[in-house]
Amino acid sequence: MRLFVGIPLSAGVRAELTSALTPAISQVKGWRWASAESWHITLQFLGNTSQEKCEFLSAQLRDLQSLAVPTQLDRLGFFERAGIFHAGVSLCPELSALQRKVSDAATQSGFAPETRPYHPHITLARAKDRVRSRAVRTLRETLPESPEFSPFVAEEFFLFESFLGPTGARYEIRERFELPPT
Repeated sequence: MRLFVGIPLSAGVRAELTSALTPAISQVKGWRWASAESWHITLQFLGNTSQEKCEFLSAQLRDLQSLAVPTQLDRLGFFERAGIFHAGVSLCPELSALQRKVSDAATQSGFAPETRPYHPHITLARAKDRVRSRAVRTLRETLPESPEFSPFVAEEFFLFESFLGPTGARYEIRERFELPPT
């Protein structure tokens, strides 16, 4: 099984993102768009693992003590070399603390720690074209100037299982973990 830990978006923010992106989705070719239902903020990618390791991680995550996370999307952007279009997420102290705790739980469960700095974002689309700079330039021209997104409070996070297919990844929630209000 292929796993990751992430925060779901509020219904309101999903609707705002969908509204901001609809013109681009319908007009710009060369991108594989993630479905709005699959949008999330990744806390830790875990990769392929066994059922036993998954169960140990779930137990670690159940014991994790963390409060609800005030969440704010900031701007639409690109990881140009990777051909990824994303919505950035402001890194507040609560989000940073939750990500560290999830990473520690994953490491204690035998998963390799992430070596790159944490950069919270929501992957919205991936360029299909090998000439990614052209795809990025075309998409950038159709995006709204600076859409604003409502803040929300993340009161839970999920352990997801990812299933890869020809049209992209499909995610299923394996377990939910509540974050009590502050």
